[in-house]
Amino acid sequence: MKHSVNRPPTPDGAEDQGNEPTLQEIINIKLIESGEKERLMELLRERLIECGWKDEMKALCRSYVKKKGRNNVTLDDLVHLITPKGRASVPDFVKAELLQRIRSFLMSAAL
Repeated sequence: MKHSVNRPPTPDGAEDQGNEPTLQEIINIKLIESGEKERLMELLRERLIECGWKDEMKALCRSYVKKKGRNNVTLDDLVHLITPKGRASVPDFVKAELLQRIRSFLMSAAL
């Protein structure tokens, strides 16, 4: 928004594009409509369990709760602790497999 001392802010051209969905939004809609998003989520769950990632995150949470005390930990505390570590520790082969599946979907959907 451009501001002026004498008049109210006027919208920039970038803000006018809010009516059109972004490419990311279009892809997300197509994934949901086709049911592929749910299949990808299930594949991700399976791969994370298979490689032990879920157990690692569970152990991290348990050790944090044990250290702080059960009554002194909130869900927000656990989310803030685990989110960066969880994202960073997803194995590369899992990311690569999901990316390949998404690319294949996009090619078949002709986006």
